[in-house]
Amino acid sequence: MEGKLLEMFEVGPCEDDYQLGFLIGQRFCNQIRSRLAGDLILQKQLLPFARTPHAQPLLKALSETNQKKFPRYWAELLGTADGSGVPVLDSTSERRYSPFISKTTMNSNADTTDDCSDVLIVSDSMVVAAHNEDANVSLVGHTYLIKGKLSNGLSFIAYTYAGELPSCAFGLNSQGLAFTLNSVPPVEDEIVPAGIGRNFVSRDLLEATSTADALARIRSSEVSVGHSYNLIDIQKRMILNVETASRSRVSVHEVGATPFFHANMYLHLQVQQVHDENSISRQKRAAFLPQGSKTDVLSLLGDTEDTKYPIYMTGPTLYTLCTTVIDLDERTLTIIEGNPKYGKVSHVFSMSSNELNLKLVNHAELNLKLVNHAEGTHL
Repeated sequence: MEGKLLEMFEVGPCEDDYQLGFLIGQRFCNQIRSRLAGDLILQKQLLPFARTPHAQPLLKALSETNQKKFPRYWAELLGTADGSGVPVLDSTSERRYSPFISKTTMNSNADTTDDCSDVLIVSDSMVVAAHNEDANVSLVGHTYLIKGKLSNGLSFIAYTYAGELPSCAFGLNSQGLAFTLNSVPPVEDEIVPAGIGRNFVSRDLLEATSTADALARIRSSEVSVGHSYNLIDIQKRMILNVETASRSRVSVHEVGATPFFHANMYLHLQVQQVHDENSISRQKRAAFLPQGSKTDVLSLLGDTEDTKYPIYMTGPTLYTLCTTVIDLDERTLTIIEGNPKYGKVSHVFSMSSNELNLKLVNHAELNLKLVNHAEGTHL
């Protein structure tokens, strides 16, 4: 299965946040409509639930809470919906409602709408954050890159799911900050129904001015469900893994020379969580694989040895949409489509300037370097 070429849209500065969202929705209206039409979990379970009388108080509380906390991003979301011609309920139901539906009423596919794997290393020889963006197969061909320019001079690049706010996956900004994300599903008792949605928090991180500011934004958001944030500070040569949960619980782990692998379970914040065999299997597999070099990291994220729960996923339910490698010493963010062991590079962004330029590189040569790198040839 192969998706369409990953497109990038440069937008802004705009008159307001609604216009920013509207232009994005207008530009990607076909992808947004196609995604929503083909998402069976959304169409068969989440939207029917969202339209029941039982869901109306939840809908009202979620809308009011998130609009009050993040009025700018709420306007951006409305603009995206209007620009694409899709009702805002349809475009936001998957992320907003899936935590609140009892797992007994959903099929097994709904338990694994998204999974991701990260390898983080901060050593004298390298500082790397590498991330597999895994999602339901319905997302194949329904993602894009947004290069946003805001009126205050800040710019960001965000890998974006069609119809959603930038970004529920990974992004970077002109302040020298980047992030990748991992979902960490809690048990139902850990969920706060009227809390902040995680997509609003990650959209807010795109505008953080420092690591301290990013942490403050995370801590101030009273979320419905927790999340795992990998905060990457280019200037300080630092990576933090931040695990959060409802009721303002936060744990921060600073990554060091010992490679840190994170799947979709809490590792250091003490929270009741779902027993996820997929994450447990990936975590165990990663522990047996070398992670001491970029070669090792690419090989690990491309591993398919466990046919039931591979680290690199190719369906039938979950699919690795892409891999991103953020190299703080090289100051680049590279996006690889296909198995990262073989390296089909689609984009390389320079983080050396405030413009976040797409580097003009010979992709054929770069792909060959990645292949040689994965096969053990030193670059």
